[in-house]
Amino acid sequence: MTFAKRILLIGAVLPFLAAGPAFAGDRGSKPEAVALVKKAVTAITASGAAKAYADFTDKANTTFHDRDLYVTVYDTTGKCLAHGNNAKLVGKDLLDAQDADGVYYVKERITLLKSKTSFWQDYKFSDPVTKKIAPKSTYCEKLNDTAVCVGIYK
Repeated sequence: MTFAKRILLIGAVLPFLAAGPAFAGDRGSKPEAVALVKKAVTAITASGAAKAYADFTDKANTTFHDRDLYVTVYDTTGKCLAHGNNAKLVGKDLLDAQDADGVYYVKERITLLKSKTSFWQDYKFSDPVTKKIAPKSTYCEKLNDTAVCVGIYK
């Protein structure tokens, strides 16, 4: 292999190596988010909302916490019923919560919930791994009058 080809190869591979663990499976994927939502819906149906919501909010419960994936549940008024990354949000009316760009992401989620049985939603939120605001895409499914959601960080 010529020197020029080696340099080109290094230039093509280096960005992926520099990206580090994000490419090593340290991040949740869209299919994993969908699967975790389905697991959460099954848990609510099987165990009841109170037990399931407590399990979702308990960070030590690895059934519903996987790397940067965690479950959140909101009702149609914007009240947070479960939050796998921040238990302090449970019970709070978050309808007027805004992301870093001023997007009313809970209000948008509730609007989508009223017209769809499942959906993806994009906004910005604090990444539990980096502790920085990051683009997030969240998958939600309607269950009765709630949105059961899991998001991925981009």
